[in-house]
Amino acid sequence: MKKKKNKPFNKDRKPASKNKVKVDQQIKDPEAGMRLNKYIANSGVCSRRDADIYISAGNVRVNGEVVTEMGYKVKLTDEVKFDGRKITPDQKEYVLLNKPSGFYVTGSLERNNRTVMDLVANASKSKLSPVGKLDTSTMGLLLFTNDGTLAKNLATPKQGIRQLYHVELNKNLDQIDLEKIREGVTLEDGKVNIDDVSYVDNQPKRQVGVELKSTRPHIVQRLFKKLGYEVVRLDRVVYGGLTKKDLPRGNYRHLSKQEVINLGMI
Repeated sequence: MKKKKNKPFNKDRKPASKNKVKVDQQIKDPEAGMRLNKYIANSGVCSRRDADIYISAGNVRVNGEVVTEMGYKVKLTDEVKFDGRKITPDQKEYVLLNKPSGFYVTGSLERNNRTVMDLVANASKSKLSPVGKLDTSTMGLLLFTNDGTLAKNLATPKQGIRQLYHVELNKNLDQIDLEKIREGVTLEDGKVNIDDVSYVDNQPKRQVGVELKSTRPHIVQRLFKKLGYEVVRLDRVVYGGLTKKDLPRGNYRHLSKQEVINLGMI
């Protein structure tokens, strides 16, 4: 079998996309009707499809009355409660954080532990939630949004979302092991298919770039552990088509309209 030539690790590579997507427009007229499932999805609770399930189960009240009718329309002046909690169809927001090491993503029961929510506390008045997870020690790109539909699509995309990691190992990566990774390594939960792996240009061979689409937990760490290496530093430098360019560690920025559209294509 002919071996692939090692390509230099380039963290700014962006994939081409051919699909198009329609972006929901927020209804501005308070007297205009909005389908209840869309109202719920716009509030960031869940996707429209899941909203239909909750509606049919009687989890949603409009102006105090349980509504189970599919296609029911509400006005922005109506009071809508989901499981007893009032919700509003806030304008969708998308925030990208360059996460430092040492911050929890899902929170911690221990006192005084810092979470990523502390870093984006001033980014929006709406309730934003992280899309996916990063380990406490892992650094790099983490997306936050109140768009429940997009968050679900990104968490379980049909083709997978492109992620590029800059990995530092405890020792140099052997060429033989690099080829093993490229061909695919089988872990306890199945084979790990890597889109690309290469040494980082002008760096020791313990510095490696790994491109993959898997959302399985701790996948990079487990991959290298299987081959006898320890990951001492892990940085997600590309997420979808988003990069860390002009985004210092610990800072965040709002996505542009085009970036949101591009994410919807995944």
